[in-house]
Amino acid sequence: MKKILLGCIALSIATGIMAQRPTGPTTGATNTAASSSAAADPKMASFNIPFNPDATVSSEHEATIKGVRVPYKATVGTMPVWDKDGKVEAGVFFTYYERTDVKDKSTRPLLISFNGGPGTAALWMQIGYTGPRILNIDDEGYPIQPYGMKDNPHSVLDVCDIVYVDPVNTGFSRPISKDIPTTRFFGVRADVQYLAEWINTFVTRMNRWASPKYLIGESYGTTRVSGLALELQNAHWMFLNGVILVSPTTLGIERSPREAAALRLPYYAATAWYHKKLPADLQKKDLTDMLPEVEAFTLNELIPAINKGWLLGDAERKEIAAKMSRYSGINEKVILQNNLDVATSLFWKELLREEGFTVGRLDSRYKGIDKKDAGESPDYNSELLSWEHSFTPAINMYLREELKYKTDQRYYVFGPVNPWDRTNDRTGDNLRTAMAENPFLHVLVQSGYYDGACDYFNAQYNLWQMDPSGRLKDRMSWEGYRSGHMMYLRKEDLEKSNNNLRNFIKRTIAKPGTPAKY
Repeated sequence: MKKILLGCIALSIATGIMAQRPTGPTTGATNTAASSSAAADPKMASFNIPFNPDATVSSEHEATIKGVRVPYKATVGTMPVWDKDGKVEAGVFFTYYERTDVKDKSTRPLLISFNGGPGTAALWMQIGYTGPRILNIDDEGYPIQPYGMKDNPHSVLDVCDIVYVDPVNTGFSRPISKDIPTTRFFGVRADVQYLAEWINTFVTRMNRWASPKYLIGESYGTTRVSGLALELQNAHWMFLNGVILVSPTTLGIERSPREAAALRLPYYAATAWYHKKLPADLQKKDLTDMLPEVEAFTLNELIPAINKGWLLGDAERKEIAAKMSRYSGINEKVILQNNLDVATSLFWKELLREEGFTVGRLDSRYKGIDKKDAGESPDYNSELLSWEHSFTPAINMYLREELKYKTDQRYYVFGPVNPWDRTNDRTGDNLRTAMAENPFLHVLVQSGYYDGACDYFNAQYNLWQMDPSGRLKDRMSWEGYRSGHMMYLRKEDLEKSNNNLRNFIKRTIAKPGTPAKY
């Protein structure tokens, strides 16, 4: 079941002491230095240990998914990124799960998975969401001990093969030399361009050109995959069947500061509802029955009111503030003091201030305790530290012990990728263009109601603004979950989100002989 395949290539990546050197063929150079961004941060520095940018190790496993036995091969390792002259610039680390009892790969979908940051690795969705093995956490997503892994009975590996990709300076991915300019990787456009090249290499080596292809990204990963959808079409002639956006960013779709301030209110209402801070008439309603009232107020009253600025009369201003207070759980006086613009950081600090707690940014179900109750923002992100607590030991145990990836190299949960060039972010429009050009391409958005970083209402706003004519809306869908940024950490939503993803993949594979045309 976990037998290591004979003849596989052993990996050699290390940071502290020399690891076993790879015995198989390599492509390109050997790294004897860290990236320049890592060198600038002592916490992230490597120690001039050789790095093989092109080596893999494989092992065989099986899982039971939806009650069915699924045998699969797991391949972990690195694959090169080349410059325009064909010289290796970096090695990108990946984990590839391939169902082994499916002989015809031409109809077998391939799901290519990225997380965000932009400086974080693919571990979150790999061992938290769609992979065949997931970490040990409680039913609401909190850390438990002993740390470790368990089977994921809801994984989508039954319907598609999956590759999880760690961009440069995340996970075990590295540039081969400190002399490689970081601008080659660290920016909206640079990131999309080199990863599209890498995907081309991966699809070619794994013989997956015939397969229906899907991209899934979470958080900044949604920016990444939205840009990749068009880049793959236009620069690599690779056309997709679907793009899945999990907790999407704004995708470069402009909001005025006034719009941004107003669009946060539905998220505030959801969080206040969860913590029982709404008036009784709202609190007694179910979450999804309560939110439409807040959403209508946001679009029809709040945005026009905030846009008036000082032209808004005192009586009308007070009326708007009173409604905002009713929907957010924040005192009307605080709202007026902030000119109807309550920053998210203040909301996280203010909502439970009287109880002595803050609420989380990425998942506002989580509570934190600050040194002082006073102040305008929390001391720390309670949810993120909780997740790092549970994910970091699990991914290291899984890759090094179960999948037999032997290295002394540090696994970058968050790696050094700054400065990151965020100019020319038109990824939302890129995705719309890709959809217009490719009638097969569908989009699924998954959001958590309690996500304060990439909130659910802004995710819906993205879709409205991407396609203002509504001509593509039949190929766009949005889903909400009663959790946060990583909705799948809640046991109930792990099953629901995987089932919805599974159904999305099944329904977006064109029937044989169906032409891609309008």
